[in-house]
Amino acid sequence: MPQFDESFKGPLDGVTVLDLSRLVAGNMVSLQLADYGAEVIKIEPAAKGDPLRHWLTDDIPVSWKVYGRNKKSVSLDLRQDSAKDILLRLVAQADVMIENYRPGTLEEMGLGPDVLHARNPKLTLVRVSGFGQTGPYRHRPGFGTLVEAMSGFADRNGFADREPVLPPLAMADMIAGLSGAMSVLIALREREVRGGDGQVIDLSLLEPIYSILGAEAAWHKVTGKVRERVGSGSNTASPRNVYATKDGKWLAMSGSMQSMAERIFRVIGRADMNDDPKFKTNADRVANRHEVDEIVGGWIGARTLDECMEVFDRESVTVAPVYNIAQIMEDPHFREREIIVDLPDADMGTVPMHNIVPRLSGTPGGFTRPAPSLGQHNAEILARIGVDGEELETLKKNNVI
Repeated sequence: MPQFDESFKGPLDGVTVLDLSRLVAGNMVSLQLADYGAEVIKIEPAAKGDPLRHWLTDDIPVSWKVYGRNKKSVSLDLRQDSAKDILLRLVAQADVMIENYRPGTLEEMGLGPDVLHARNPKLTLVRVSGFGQTGPYRHRPGFGTLVEAMSGFADRNGFADREPVLPPLAMADMIAGLSGAMSVLIALREREVRGGDGQVIDLSLLEPIYSILGAEAAWHKVTGKVRERVGSGSNTASPRNVYATKDGKWLAMSGSMQSMAERIFRVIGRADMNDDPKFKTNADRVANRHEVDEIVGGWIGARTLDECMEVFDRESVTVAPVYNIAQIMEDPHFREREIIVDLPDADMGTVPMHNIVPRLSGTPGGFTRPAPSLGQHNAEILARIGVDGEELETLKKNNVI
């Protein structure tokens, strides 16, 4: 079982990140950096902390335990001028700052980019919002659900005869978090190699999730149409779907390459389909995908999942079982590669969570510390800017920290 090791020095050792964000997207940005050795200092509201702490399951903040790992916590009431002064003093020593206030709020607080860069010209400022720092929707609330709807994702997700389907997880936030972490590394690389000053990264939730939809706009221009929802099928390849097995389980299949589609038809005893004008090319199969699904699904439905997998594995057909989390936890591949790791935890004994992604051969990430309690590192971090002793106690007494 992996252990926390505070002596771990990752490839981002020496990079200091102040994370003022709340909930998922900003925490996802800082998690990627923390996993590879950056010192991430969560600047949290002194009274209640990051709202992610209050997403409870049986009174346990499981989301915080995952997305707060490898980070430190400083509690500050930024409504007080003394707290803003402390933040600016920390900014002077930082490389990156992440915030996800509604656009304009940081400026209203007297902490806009001009103020921050006056204190530290080399600072990279990541500004996370729903719709971006500019544009007619900039002031709208920045929840992932809203951009999952407006990005076109929900309209493409689900079945044609039913309502659009939103993802059952914080997908827009997660995708934006990954984009944000990459953008931080780009900005730091520019500063390192070319001696550039700090940058402002305008990271909306809308644009990263829109970008994963691929060639939708180009397809629309060429055809003048709007693609219909196809459930687990595809507008671009066939056979591609999930199919029920005889024992009530599900199997996912992708025949997106011509050679694979031909192989699938041969394996299920329908090699004749490879010469049938209705199924000969991918375009033919997509146009007749309902008939393809009926034929392929009929073969699969007459067999158990294990029987299907035995045949398809032997013939190198591109299929996989549809797993739930219980099956994932038992799967030997997930176990051997430690895709899920159990880390020590005071509440749960151990807490399972995703391992560090991606895997680097020479400079891997590591686990330095569990998710901190609110304000756990106040004394340690504030001592760096000369705040200790009586001053520290006064700040506590005045509820500044």
